[in-house]
Amino acid sequence: MRVLWRVIVKEFLQIRRDRKMIPVIFVAPIVQITVFGFAVNTDVTNVPTVLVDQDRSAASRYLVSRFVESGYFEIVGTGERAVEVDRWLVTSRAQLGLVIGEGFGRALASSRPASVQLVVDGTDAASANIALGYASALARDFGAAVLARRLRAAGASVPAVGQAVLVPRVFYNPDLKSRWFYVPAVLAMILMIMTMLLSAMGVVREKEIGTMEQLIVTPIRPWQLLVGKLLPFALIGLFQMCVATAVTVFGFGVPLRGSFALLLGLTTLFVLSTLGLGLLVSTLVQNQQQAMMGAVFAAMVPMIYLSGLIFPIENMPRAIQLVTYLIPLRYYAEIIRGVFLRGSGIGVLWPEALVLLGMGVSILTVASLRFRKRLD
Repeated sequence: MRVLWRVIVKEFLQIRRDRKMIPVIFVAPIVQITVFGFAVNTDVTNVPTVLVDQDRSAASRYLVSRFVESGYFEIVGTGERAVEVDRWLVTSRAQLGLVIGEGFGRALASSRPASVQLVVDGTDAASANIALGYASALARDFGAAVLARRLRAAGASVPAVGQAVLVPRVFYNPDLKSRWFYVPAVLAMILMIMTMLLSAMGVVREKEIGTMEQLIVTPIRPWQLLVGKLLPFALIGLFQMCVATAVTVFGFGVPLRGSFALLLGLTTLFVLSTLGLGLLVSTLVQNQQQAMMGAVFAAMVPMIYLSGLIFPIENMPRAIQLVTYLIPLRYYAEIIRGVFLRGSGIGVLWPEALVLLGMGVSILTVASLRFRKRLD
């Protein structure tokens, strides 16, 4: 253990001497989660809308007011003809065009269907679908609102009609804030990226500066060298986890409903996999640039895309869904969102914990065997 402790101290001293690495380790995670936390937001509000009101009636003005008062749409300009909408969409000054044709008010007054055209920029398909959903709901309710106003104006009472009322109750994220969904995912990605890069580049740096040969000839067993080099990076990763969690909870208001101790323990299992992958990459490359490129393109990019952090796994082809079972980040994503939002305990998360433990041990074993062969 004394030899192991010396290796650990040596690794921390080497990290401290690398002045370029200190900001990367301690400042970059905070900056990344802050920037991504504010930038990653799929809530659709105040959609820039250009208005073409060719009817100019009380009914058309009432329709426009309902769109604006909903908070989902913001009138950023007006036009005289429907063809002018295209110019607003092409220049990205508006994402939606609301065209009210002439005779809209007369059609409503005579109880005939009154059509309204909605021109949507489909470049961002997700936002376009959400905006169309909001507009469709407003259009459905508009007819009933017009009828109620007309009856009140005539002094008649609005008849009570039996109807089914949907009373929604949303668990775990009652306001449906997309930030609550994405910020824990960003935390997981930062942890994966930092621990994998640190472990990959830390080992390759020894080979690049020529100190690996010196370590080989010293009376240090291979397991002592491996643990001594990887343990500091694991501790740094857990420290980054604590700091990022504080930023997530106190900076963005994402609730931590579960046990932080449980989250930290399960994070340790995930770090086993990322450190093992970083070590495995280090055995396949010769310098730090290759280590960075290999870690990013061979491991990080597939893990991020196939983990369910960004894209739902259920929407992927069946063959790709089967591949996602090999991604450690898939299981850690379930853990981190379960602990943060649902307050899940080990009684619920034990399958993911077992899988992460198995993956971590397997990856570390393969990586250490390759590393030992290089020592030989």
